Amino acid sequence: MIELKGLSKSFEDKEVLTDINATFENGKTNLIIGQSGSGKTVLMKCIVGLLTPERGELLYDNRNFLAMGKREKKTLRREMGMIFQSAALFDSLTVLDNVMFPLNMFSNDTLRDRTRRAMFCLDRVNLAEAKDKYPGEISGGMQKRVAIARAIALNPQYLFCDEPNSGLDPKTSLVIDQLVQDITREYNMTTLINTHDMNSVMGIGEKIIYIYGGHKEWEGTKEEIITSTNERLNNFIFASDLFRKVKEVEMKSSR
Repeated sequence: MIELKGLSKSFEDKEVLTDINATFENGKTNLIIGQSGSGKTVLMKCIVGLLTPERGELLYDNRNFLAMGKREKKTLRREMGMIFQSAALFDSLTVLDNVMFPLNMFSNDTLRDRTRRAMFCLDRVNLAEAKDKYPGEISGGMQKRVAIARAIALNPQYLFCDEPNSGLDPKTSLVIDQLVQDITREYNMTTLINTHDMNSVMGIGEKIIYIYGGHKEWEGTKEEIITSTNERLNNFIFASDLFRKVKEVEMKSSR
């Protein structure tokens, strides 16, 4: 579990995050949503330690990340897995070597055991047959699945996903969403997903935080979003005709 208590972040004289309080639960897909410039990317960077808040607490299972020294932070980061927006694979490495990269960096296991672990992760995302290919030889969706395999190679407790469906077609996006949710439940990880994808919100939004103007404007589940009376949230979520119609149908059926 990750807890934010009064988290605030400024750049020069501009405060971009103000008094953020939130809890992200184990075994659930926790989504951070908001318009461009709302502060959600800054929030994610603060949570993973790329930026340092001026005020507040950031607790990883009751361990205050902001009060840790360099050695403690390094140890905690080994418990984190990251899936980047662009997949961020190494073009010069094979699929297998990409997945083995964090194992080679942080694991003291033998080469045989590291290879076995990497192959297990590739098999988990149904890509064992692509182990000898290079990123340029596989599709964008397959690259994201390789990124997921790499992210779980060290068996992390915390998984962070930055726009994991960016650049993917709707069908492939659904596959990635389901895979992330399945792995989250299987390993009981605390998963945070930064996304603009409303299909992801309505599909796997077990816990949703909506950020507006640097403030936490709303939190709830995908079911609660349908009946939300928050005007800003509704304007954001139901901007498309499709999702607006979904809300209208749901509201009529609940009467």
